[in-house]
Amino acid sequence: MKMKTSYCASLTLLASLLTGTAFFAGCSDSGSSATQASSQNKGSAAERTYVAPGEKDEYYLFYSGGHSGQVFVAGLPSMRHLITIPVFAPSPGTGYGFDDESREMLGDFTWGDVHHPGLSKTDGMYDGRWLFVNDNANNRVARIDLRDFKTKQILGPIPNSSGNHGSSFVTENSEYLLVGTRFSVPLPMGRFAPVEDYADEFNGMVSGLKVDPESGDLSVGWQIITPPFNWDLGSTGKGPSSGWAFWTSYNTEMAHTKLEANASQRDRDYAAFVNWRAAEAAVKDGKADMLDGVPVIDPAKVPGVLYYVPIGKSPHGIDVDPSGRWIAASGKLQPTTTVFDFEKVQAAIDNKEFQAEFRGVPVLNYDVIVEGEVPVGLGPLHTQYDGKGNAYTSLYIESAVAKWKLPPWTDAEKANLEFTVLDKIGVHYNIGHLVIGGSDTRAPYGDWLVAMNKLSKGRHLSVGPSQPESSQLIDITGRKMEMVYESFTDPEPHFAQILKADMIQPIEVYPKAESNNPNAVWSLSDATYTREPGKVTAKVAAVRSQFGPDKITAEVGDTVVLHITNVEQTTDIIHGFAISGYDLNVIIDPGETKSVTFKADKVGVFPFYCTNFCSALHQEMQGYLEVKPASVTTASVD
Repeated sequence: MKMKTSYCASLTLLASLLTGTAFFAGCSDSGSSATQASSQNKGSAAERTYVAPGEKDEYYLFYSGGHSGQVFVAGLPSMRHLITIPVFAPSPGTGYGFDDESREMLGDFTWGDVHHPGLSKTDGMYDGRWLFVNDNANNRVARIDLRDFKTKQILGPIPNSSGNHGSSFVTENSEYLLVGTRFSVPLPMGRFAPVEDYADEFNGMVSGLKVDPESGDLSVGWQIITPPFNWDLGSTGKGPSSGWAFWTSYNTEMAHTKLEANASQRDRDYAAFVNWRAAEAAVKDGKADMLDGVPVIDPAKVPGVLYYVPIGKSPHGIDVDPSGRWIAASGKLQPTTTVFDFEKVQAAIDNKEFQAEFRGVPVLNYDVIVEGEVPVGLGPLHTQYDGKGNAYTSLYIESAVAKWKLPPWTDAEKANLEFTVLDKIGVHYNIGHLVIGGSDTRAPYGDWLVAMNKLSKGRHLSVGPSQPESSQLIDITGRKMEMVYESFTDPEPHFAQILKADMIQPIEVYPKAESNNPNAVWSLSDATYTREPGKVTAKVAAVRSQFGPDKITAEVGDTVVLHITNVEQTTDIIHGFAISGYDLNVIIDPGETKSVTFKADKVGVFPFYCTNFCSALHQEMQGYLEVKPASVTTASVD
């Protein structure tokens, strides 16, 4: 044992000399103080993230699901996956996209690219009503109702815009969901212009989607036409910046080919500072032109709705702090995060301190409005806030998170802004977004940070060439950040939102008393089906462990309409309804009614059955669809 101890000590000393570290990971001597310290730290981290069986997490973590088109929901701090909410793509596991209502919402699209979820707010704080998400690919947005965690509306494609990346950003009282286009196209949509004429014939667009205060339904309120920039990430104001929205662009060069090189020529790009209250007033005053049925504002003709601000080269993120005064923008090809003072921005606008114009729109004087450029590190992208005066910026190239101090700064800090960088922690690998609970509100939670990394690089059991993505949980309650946990998700989360669990009380049963569906049936005795020439309509009751009716007869060529009610009023008793051979799959939650319409185009006898385990007699829960040849006439149907 002494030999082993000596051997480990030698290795530890050698590792220290070679690497500057105090602990050699390959040494497994249980008696070493270094190992004991490591175990203690590990136990402490495990204790902080452990949620015992039967206990619940403190937070919901809503991930964007990337090109799955869905939203992933996990608990925090356990990081355990809870559910996937289908949004922009069919989901056989939930029947989404198979019933009439969700199929109509999806339209002609079978997938989406979800990037940036945004929670609804009241008085600058999350209110737990809705979650909005964008479809970067097909230019849509969706609203998820947090009462039942289901998608209730998909709006789009949004007129006059293409590639909805710069959303979903929610104003202080959920007045608007703000959207910026990723791609520029000739307008009106469908007009042809050669790509070589990009700078003159193409346009971008930023939009305000009006949110109905009661239902949450979305509609286009206003749009502002822009040059063919690529609008990227955005943020909404609060406090002194209330009524404003901010977007970054990574292509003020207006390049149309080889963007990696050609869109990175200038030392600075532009951000758009948009006064959405002024845009709202312009529409009301008749200063907008109608294009594809919605009001579009030309900012060169309506002063005060849009200003350009120079920012760091090739930016990707812009974020407003909880006070609403400080705005952090990061140029991913510049190793600094630029901080603007909105009070100076407002004064510059009032005093017309413009350094230039671009296509008739004022460019604010950078030197007048900038507070400082913080040297956070290589490849800065996004910034989040803990509500304690600190900011956290993701560093893609460094694979790290930098913690830095927000203004106001001391004279010494102003003289050397390196002093404002308080800590840095490595992540694995190539971090994109990061999230702190409530960072975009007036009062962030400030205890956990989740780093969403683009590459996992073998930090998990091998699953072949298609790798999961790493999400790492970082404790930010102390002076130094501490990595405490790691989990993996399907590709490809981009951003997330964190909501306190006690902010919502989701229903687990749709109460029978609240049902206003005229096609609902609440007992087997009320279940019916009727046939008229060319059409069969059935009102089906599903209850443990049978369907009523359990036989439905149609003729080939008939349109069949099924209204299926799960009559259960007990939590977690879900019924499914699938017809073998007809690609029909509907999932009905307790107290819910869903409808599905299809053409009976195959003769035969087709079983239908309950797809979700519901009782000990689950296997017995079945019936038959009879589809008779057209030559057989049926005077009446039993």
